[in-house]
Amino acid sequence: MNMQVKAELPGGESAERAFLGTYLETLSMVERLHRLLLDVIKDEFERLGLLDINAVQALLLFNVADNEVTAGELKSRGYYQGSNVSYNLKKLVESGYMHHQKCNIDRRAVRVRLTQKGRNICEMVAQLFERHSSGILDRKVLGDQNLDDINDALRRMERYWTDQIRYIY
Repeated sequence: MNMQVKAELPGGESAERAFLGTYLETLSMVERLHRLLLDVIKDEFERLGLLDINAVQALLLFNVADNEVTAGELKSRGYYQGSNVSYNLKKLVESGYMHHQKCNIDRRAVRVRLTQKGRNICEMVAQLFERHSSGILDRKVLGDQNLDDINDALRRMERYWTDQIRYIY
């Protein structure tokens, strides 16, 4: 039995309505943080004079790292979240950041891995994140427990949304 709580809050607002407002704020924050992360990477690359790669592509290289994967695995493993993976892969291969070859087993599938140039970008992003990590700790923005709690909550949201896509309630 699914019982919904509709307790009244001060001012006549229901707890359910208040939760909706908080949920919408969280969704907005997650989206803003992702866009801000891309802006931070873009800014770093502009400072370094790297103009032939965008932040989405750099993040993809960072996520792939030392792995060799198919284009389809990029999304299923969570290395890439966008909808235009083919475009970005093509650009990364053309720019010399990734190497691709057809799979021996399934000739329709293409396996990709980073070139040395791609590994250099991966290392630059890793260094950027290491600096951020140190700065967050030094300024006491967050601690380990805060991040663990945030990550636990975000994993639960991810599971919930995944279940919604799969029609599991």
